[in-house]
Amino acid sequence: MDTKDMKEIESAIEGILFASGEPVHAERICVALELDRSTVEQLLQKLMDYYAYERRGIRLLHIEDTWQLCSSPDYADAIRKAFEIRKPAKLSQPALEVLTIIAYYQPTTRAYVDQIRGVDSSYTIGLLLDRKLIEECGRLQVPGRPRLYRTTRQFLRAFHLTSLDDLPEMPDLAGDGQLRLGDDGMLVDPGTNFLEDTVKEND
Repeated sequence: MDTKDMKEIESAIEGILFASGEPVHAERICVALELDRSTVEQLLQKLMDYYAYERRGIRLLHIEDTWQLCSSPDYADAIRKAFEIRKPAKLSQPALEVLTIIAYYQPTTRAYVDQIRGVDSSYTIGLLLDRKLIEECGRLQVPGRPRLYRTTRQFLRAFHLTSLDDLPEMPDLAGDGQLRLGDDGMLVDPGTNFLEDTVKEND
């Protein structure tokens, strides 16, 4: 396949991603362009690197097994002004705490989150559900059948993760088998407080 053909295919992939407006599975692109997955993923990675290196106004995100075009966070303020979009409220410390617990121990119940935090988390879980950062994913097969929660693709997108494998190492466990919380109420991570630092970077 010569350079001209590859350029045509790149443009076709770009058109598919733009027209979708939603995450697109690589397999769908393979079928549409009659190409093998390896070639398609190589071209997608090339596009993603190009947008990032050239500091374009759009970015290509790789989320689990899907790809999506979105606006660059560098120009978020200008985009909000253009469309009069109100900046979403920042996540509170309790919300970050609950989100961190669910991210590392999903799927998990509200009762487990409450046990770790030592306070009722129902209100905070409701806020995270509204923000589409977590979702219900069934019920635990025990008496009462409590709801199970997990993080969403929106969570991955918000924290610039390709998959949950990109989360840093599991926070330390205290001697009693429970997660150890720092003075700020966040799970202790020997490296960095990942979710909190990511929020600060994107303010």
